[in-house]
Amino acid sequence: MSASQPNAGERVRDVRVTEDTLAVDLADGRTIIVPLTWYPRLMNATEEQRSHWKVSGAGYGIHWAEVDEDLSTDGLLRGAPAAAEPARLRR
Repeated sequence: MSASQPNAGERVRDVRVTEDTLAVDLADGRTIIVPLTWYPRLMNATEEQRSHWKVSGAGYGIHWAEVDEDLSTDGLLRGAPAAAEPARLRR
């Protein structure tokens, strides 16, 4: 079984976050736009926190250190929302 190789065109070029969407421009000219509700950490972050992103993962990821969020272009292209956070136990 062979793993698929990353496509250089799927590297992150730019990221924009609005009140309700996340838009990621790729090197090959495509733009991925997804609902911000898929990513609660980003949705609940301030505009300033959302603007502090860095390209990660050899160009195939986006990292927001202030809100502890990491996304990949692969996941965005597959339409994968953030995994649900485990419920916290009350003490």
